[in-house]
Amino acid sequence: MTLENKLGIVSDVELAREEERLTKLRALELYDTGLLGTFEVGTFAGLAKIHSYLFQDVYEFAGEPRTVNISKGNFRFASVMYLGSALRAIDKMPQSTFDQIVEKYVEMNVAHPFREGNGRSARIWLDCMLKSELGVVVDWNRVDREDYLLAMERSPVRDREIKFLLYEALTDAVADRQVYMKGIDASYRYEGYATYSMDELDG
Repeated sequence: MTLENKLGIVSDVELAREEERLTKLRALELYDTGLLGTFEVGTFAGLAKIHSYLFQDVYEFAGEPRTVNISKGNFRFASVMYLGSALRAIDKMPQSTFDQIVEKYVEMNVAHPFREGNGRSARIWLDCMLKSELGVVVDWNRVDREDYLLAMERSPVRDREIKFLLYEALTDAVADRQVYMKGIDASYRYEGYATYSMDELDG
């Protein structure tokens, strides 16, 4: 079953292609308009605004917490019954050091608050925390897809791998538009979206 969408698309392949195109265009707008810098940093409210902006053209549920249980492979994300309390607990987690920020990111991944688009939104959210608190962002283009996916899969039990991987890819080029654009492309590749590049969509 293709996820219900605003575009009336019933093909998974077509939906993936249009979702990538439309949300990458919105990711560009988020950066170029400066809107991203106005969102709350490190809260679910801030993450919801990122998700809402990215997916506003595609899904009615953009920015809204999911109302169904979801899983990936053998991993079941936070139950809908406990999602609200999990998100409130994450909001209260500290975010003043690199380790604290990554731990918060890992917990948000376990919560997986949206029906779709969690990873792509949360990686922008993570960078907002790193930029605000430490003056750095992740150069996602330097993070290998398989290494990242394996580290994230293991992160709820052992977060040392994901911390090492992300720490090695930190950059202080926080105002570099190309770092942001290439990072979005890499983030989408993790999820299997690679039809359009940000350079192709730019301007």
